Amino acid sequence: MFDKKTVSIEWGGKTLTLETGQIARQADGAVLATYGETVVLCAVTAARSVKEGQDFFPLTVHYQEKFSAAGRIPGGFFKREGRATEKETLTSRLIDRPVRPLFPEGFYNEINVIAQVLSYDGETEPDIVAMIAASAALTISGLPFMGPIGAARVGFDNDGNYVLNPTVADALGENGNLDLVVAATQDAVMMVESEAKELTEEQMLGAVMFAHEESRKVIGAIIDLAEQAAKDPWELDPVEDKTAKLEELRGVIGDDLAKAYKITNKAERQDAVNDARAKAREHYSDLEESDPAEYMGRLKLVKKLESDIVRKAILKDGQRIDGRKTDEVRPIEAMVGLLPRTHGSALFTRGETQAICTTTLGTKDAEQMIDGLEGLSYSNFMLHYNFPPYSVGEVGRFGFTSRRETGHGKLAFRALRPVLPDHEEFPYTIRVLSDITESNGSSSMATVCGGSLSMMDAGVPLARPVSGIAMGLILEGSDFTVLSDILGDEDHLGDMDFKVAGSEKGITSLQMDIKVAGITQEIMQTALEQAKAGRAHILGKMTEALGSSRGEVSKHAPRIETMQIDKSKIRDVIGTGGKVIREIVAETGAKVDIDDEGVIKISSSNADEIEAAKKWIEGIVEEAEVGKIYTGKVVNIVDFGAFVNFMGGKDGLVHVSEMKNERVEKPTDVVSEGQEVKVKVLEIDQRGKVRLSMRVVDQETGEELEDTRPPREPRGDRGPRGGGGGRGGDRRGGRGGPRGGNRGGDRGGNNDGGGEAHVPDFLKD
Repeated sequence: MFDKKTVSIEWGGKTLTLETGQIARQADGAVLATYGETVVLCAVTAARSVKEGQDFFPLTVHYQEKFSAAGRIPGGFFKREGRATEKETLTSRLIDRPVRPLFPEGFYNEINVIAQVLSYDGETEPDIVAMIAASAALTISGLPFMGPIGAARVGFDNDGNYVLNPTVADALGENGNLDLVVAATQDAVMMVESEAKELTEEQMLGAVMFAHEESRKVIGAIIDLAEQAAKDPWELDPVEDKTAKLEELRGVIGDDLAKAYKITNKAERQDAVNDARAKAREHYSDLEESDPAEYMGRLKLVKKLESDIVRKAILKDGQRIDGRKTDEVRPIEAMVGLLPRTHGSALFTRGETQAICTTTLGTKDAEQMIDGLEGLSYSNFMLHYNFPPYSVGEVGRFGFTSRRETGHGKLAFRALRPVLPDHEEFPYTIRVLSDITESNGSSSMATVCGGSLSMMDAGVPLARPVSGIAMGLILEGSDFTVLSDILGDEDHLGDMDFKVAGSEKGITSLQMDIKVAGITQEIMQTALEQAKAGRAHILGKMTEALGSSRGEVSKHAPRIETMQIDKSKIRDVIGTGGKVIREIVAETGAKVDIDDEGVIKISSSNADEIEAAKKWIEGIVEEAEVGKIYTGKVVNIVDFGAFVNFMGGKDGLVHVSEMKNERVEKPTDVVSEGQEVKVKVLEIDQRGKVRLSMRVVDQETGEELEDTRPPREPRGDRGPRGGGGGRGGDRRGGRGGPRGGNRGGDRGGNNDGGGEAHVPDFLKD
């Protein structure tokens, strides 16, 4: 029934298996990829015709994690997978970015790539498996895909060794310094995504090359599968040679475009380019009615001509759109403290790119809960990036978070996380918000710079400030030019978007996307070296605004103090049903969080509230000390005395005889409920009951007074029963010692058998 084809290889200590022919047979291409015990199904379908008037490539990638893959039921009300999570969105982008450039120019058939995680073993990350499955499914589908691609995750341990496909936790754990994902063809790297603990350019480049070499092994397996199961390739219409038409268009508007792209102001440049486009439409207006398809085809060549003019000017003459040198960074203005009531804020402007970044500090209950295949987890650092349409002078939809915004925010998140303080050292939840107010090239790197400044302004003790820069590439054959701090137009018309972020010590994040069939090691090395100089320049400008974190957190931020108690005391602090901890919060106004290890975090914007809560908790966990004087509160009055709460959760009894040196008839004559009193601990018995005294403490000053009352006669122990007396004697037996053996003595009395009462030794003297 099934024509099943299978290929397996040993890769990174586990078996990678690719299967097709059994599942999803109606898709154009479907591959079940298994690595370890993680299984991903990827199915590819494509439209057989192009929609009328369509002039772009509609490739859509969906990555989905099934909770059943990890034996879990989704949280929430509906108990089913909902809208894409951040991780699913980012993984969809990981698949899309290296695949998209490998389709031929002019191919506009709609393609749908769906990758679903069916099994997850808790160790093998499914994103790499999904990328491999998608590449294999596209390769066997018959579509004009110029792949396959391979993918690999690389770590870098403390011993300086590259590690293939570590878990994300291991990649950046105590022995890990790098989480890098690479996608590549047989000959060149297509995509890089990474987070690093301030590694050098040489270490990062080595990791990329290591990943490329390992990716080739996967490519070989995909080719073996395609040789067995690939469908017949699609027949494409021959590509028309448009050289003559392009030269004709150059004669009409070439000079206009060349002049337009020498205008440094973005708005003025766009107006000049639009005038040139309008001139082209007028020139070909006769075709609009007679041959609409030809008319549209001629107008599409305008963008091709723009690209040709800009690229040649850069490659041959070193002439950039805004007149800068290839390694020159645009003017930078940075300032902090822009907004008066935020915890930290910064305005970062580089040329015509601008970001307002704010930092907010919160307590533990502000952490982000993440429900994924690995189970529930919590993040105490968040970075959210917003790109409103006004930032590029356009009208558009506002409020919806796009995939692009999610990806750009995650890039800045990865760049800044490595320099954050340990949570034990700085127990805050941190949220950085980046609102892009102007954009003309690399707003994500402006977010890195502004986010770093705003956190330092808020008092977050970063290890070092971080800057970022976007690099571009113009590649024609073997000739290439790397551009520093690219403009939006240079990004659109160029061949590479290469973003590097890091501190003065090293790289914290590296991301690369290309539009050609891959770049070489030489190009990457040149880009990294040029980016290093650019980052240093930007860091210098940032330092002029703020060189290091402020000495303390913002006055508007909550203060957090941490204390450690013994685990055995956690129950006392919380109380039955949370009664005690709720009372502490209600009475002091401070927020109190306690974990299973006995770590308590007390937070408030008022230092007095924190101190009050801290003293209360110290009173609960502190052991009472005989002879020590405490301040307490009367919580209950009984006939024989009053109970005083003197150490948070501890109560002791002040007997009526210990209230004053003179006789007291009723406790209410001296104290009332809720009254604050000074008490001295007299005794703590074996059961933990505490006997207190007020009379030996000055109730005004809290000083100990001399005890002028004669000591009480000690209680005697219960004596043993007296010996039996003679029958005929007096039936009165002798009593035991004072308050001692009350049933001691001899019932006989006067006869010889009379017994002696038991008297404790300490009373015989």
